[in-house]
Amino acid sequence: MRILVTGATGYIGGRVVPALLDAGHQVRCLVRDPAKLRDVPWAPAVDIVRGDLTAEEDVRSAVDGCDALYYLVHSLQSRGFAARDRRAALLTAQAAREAGLRRIVYLGGLHPDSAELSEHLASRAEVGEILLRSGVPTAVLQAAVIIGSGSASFEMLRYLTERLPVMVTPKWVHNRVQPIAISDVLHYLVGCVTLPAEVSRTFDIGGPDVLTYLAMMRRYAEVTGLRPRLVVPVPLLTPRLSSHWVNLVTPVPRSLATPLIESLVHEVVCAEDDIRRVVGDPPDGLRDYPTSVSLALARVRAANVETRWSGASPPGAPADPLPSDPSWSGGSVFQDRREQDTEAPPEEVWRVVEGIGGERGWYSFPLAWAVRGWVDRLVGGVGLRRGRRDPARLHVGDALDWWRVEEIERGTLLRLRAEMRVPGRAWLELRVDPHGSGTRYRQRAVFLPHGLPGHLYWWLVWPFHGVVFGGMVHNIVRAAERGAGRGPR
Repeated sequence: MRILVTGATGYIGGRVVPALLDAGHQVRCLVRDPAKLRDVPWAPAVDIVRGDLTAEEDVRSAVDGCDALYYLVHSLQSRGFAARDRRAALLTAQAAREAGLRRIVYLGGLHPDSAELSEHLASRAEVGEILLRSGVPTAVLQAAVIIGSGSASFEMLRYLTERLPVMVTPKWVHNRVQPIAISDVLHYLVGCVTLPAEVSRTFDIGGPDVLTYLAMMRRYAEVTGLRPRLVVPVPLLTPRLSSHWVNLVTPVPRSLATPLIESLVHEVVCAEDDIRRVVGDPPDGLRDYPTSVSLALARVRAANVETRWSGASPPGAPADPLPSDPSWSGGSVFQDRREQDTEAPPEEVWRVVEGIGGERGWYSFPLAWAVRGWVDRLVGGVGLRRGRRDPARLHVGDALDWWRVEEIERGTLLRLRAEMRVPGRAWLELRVDPHGSGTRYRQRAVFLPHGLPGHLYWWLVWPFHGVVFGGMVHNIVRAAERGAGRGPR
């Protein structure tokens, strides 16, 4: 079967694609930025097309020649996300019907039928209804908390439990939740594409355990060998206040934490389990909650996280690449250029460059980077705590603390685009070139200011560049020399 997957750069979509390939299907991926799939291992096996789900011609062109469609996108962190998702779903439904598709598969959120839903859950439910009314047989899967390495829900749970031996909890932590392992979600998603044409409906999907969110945190502590957590109930903590707390304690930014927490205000327990009859359970059965946690942590610790919530760019992140110097004529461009020669071989310098960020830090003035990260979190930005998906390798599209990998030429160039809150657009470019018997390391920070605030911002931080960027150049070279055995240990 030839299948179009939307959202292939996201957490779920990036795992559905290889699962479909393993099942013997042909896959086409519709993405806004094909470069983000350039380095994934399955890229050569799929047809990648550029397009936007809110552009009618892009959607029609993408579905042409396909038999089925996976709709795995949502604009959760964008302003006006409900209107954008509504338009995208309507255009997709129309294009799927006109192209004669045999099946649509959509993953939405589990929710009670009678409650007043949060904007996030209401939008997810609306998208499901639009696809069900498309005239194309549609399977709408509805899941609560997904337990898997790299999922936003799991990372929120993980960091809250690990970092808070004493927890001040709002009343929503006593609501019941039916979590499900990511592997089980993928099993059901892939199985739905071959359902009979007469099956067009919603399916609740969940694991075998029904727990409160508080019990999920306590079980997590048990699985990981942490001491029992002390819980202090506070009834006045609203979801919005809770999202500020999550923003400070976990890597999940407030823009994403808010809709996740608003979803937990409702009890999210499966009302039926018909999916187990029409698709069947995984060969080894559904994974219980402790097993799901153990498997997710094992992948995190082994640095084997295929996709991560941070793979999607946050709201307001610029999509345009760094303009080349000769062609740029859009006003002021501020740059900080530095370079240093070393006897260390290029491959050793590159090893340090590609391993930058995350646990290793940024090789200069850690306090300044930490303070800037905290400030960014306080104003709703992503901050420094997104870390990196892999401790040694970077790929185009990876989140790296408050940066996004915009370009990588293995062994030579790493270009990062800033996603922190700044009055303008910023890049950091790290280049490694052979020079004589050693290496020349070059570093360039570029800032395109937006109006007067952008100019003021640059000149306010300029006095710190010598310490931050100058120290960064010196310390990266020194780390490479130590690694090559050519410098002081």
